[in-house]
Amino acid sequence: MKMGIAVLALAGLGAAPAAAADDAAQSRIERGKYLVLTSGCADCHTAHKLGPNGPQPDETMAYAGHPESMVLPPAPKLPPGPWLFTGTGTMTAWSGPWGTSFSANLTPDKETGIGTWTEENFVQALRTGRHMGKGRPILPPMPLLPLSHATDDHIEDMYAYFMSLTPIKNKVPAPLPPAQ
Repeated sequence: MKMGIAVLALAGLGAAPAAAADDAAQSRIERGKYLVLTSGCADCHTAHKLGPNGPQPDETMAYAGHPESMVLPPAPKLPPGPWLFTGTGTMTAWSGPWGTSFSANLTPDKETGIGTWTEENFVQALRTGRHMGKGRPILPPMPLLPLSHATDDHIEDMYAYFMSLTPIKNKVPAPLPPAQ
């Protein structure tokens, strides 16, 4: 009888650390969600559609980036003057002196999103301004300067939130070079 109680007691000890780890992971996800929402990530990484009061986020494509089905014509040429860039009504593509950039799929889809990225890839991407922390430059209008003030913990929490989302298969086009 005493042996059974001891086994049950020891089995219960394993549950407490696991529950604490689950609580810590959930806390990171919740903090990441808060940081993502207050940083305005959905403003560009969630396509907008026209609603009764103007453009509104298409929640079915939350954080999936520029819609792969939306093939764009060449960007309009701007007249001389103070105008620097143009953007689509979906708020997911911009054209300027850097070429044309498309907002990335931040869902954990392994083929078209950040599902194969490590936490370190994500942190380094925001620290270096390079895709996966080592690839091509991340282009405007990505707010890299404000994000450079975030702590690694903040960025890691944002990553935890993005990785908790439902994956959305949406292949975003590669950036286009500037028109000649």
